[in-house]
Amino acid sequence: MDESLALLVPHDVYEQHAVHIGTNQKSADMKKFLDTMREDSSGLHLIDVHHTDSRIRVAAKFLSRYDPERVLVVSARQYGQRPARKFAESIGSMRIVGRFIPGTLTNPRLRTYIEPEVILVTDPAADSQALSEAVSSGLPVVGICDANNRLRNVDLVLPANNKGRRSLALVYWLLAREMLKIRSNITDADWERSQSVDDWESTF
Repeated sequence: MDESLALLVPHDVYEQHAVHIGTNQKSADMKKFLDTMREDSSGLHLIDVHHTDSRIRVAAKFLSRYDPERVLVVSARQYGQRPARKFAESIGSMRIVGRFIPGTLTNPRLRTYIEPEVILVTDPAADSQALSEAVSSGLPVVGICDANNRLRNVDLVLPANNKGRRSLALVYWLLAREMLKIRSNITDADWERSQSVDDWESTF
């Protein structure tokens, strides 16, 4: 049997969206998620998309345990902002894209203060303020993590290229699809008719 049949999307779709393209550096934490059998000619560490695929399923199940209105998705990264916004609209969650105002999760006197029950970060490094406040507040953290990310304070790792425009669009699109399949019994075909992954891509 073709192994790609078992994946959420065919293997080449992950590669076309550069989900597997990592960074020049790798962290010891991320080593187990990398494809050590392949080398990239430009010296980039490659992420094993089979790990990405299985973690999208795990993350969807985990996040679906929460009321969507108590899920917070965060993206300081420019290329993650449109996908994070579309994800939030699709599942009905909170979102903070762009600048994260310090105290948003820890200071009840702030106008922007919110009380989510779980947080999804696009990049633990770029979203470090949100990550730090989530930890202080005792919130579980799901993080999209690239080859160079450290995993301290990330409870559930979703290994993927978190810097690429196309990669982030596909990862968020798939995560939303899998969550909605769990919650509302939509089919892949229903989702693809209503949501094109290209529309989730940042345009700037």
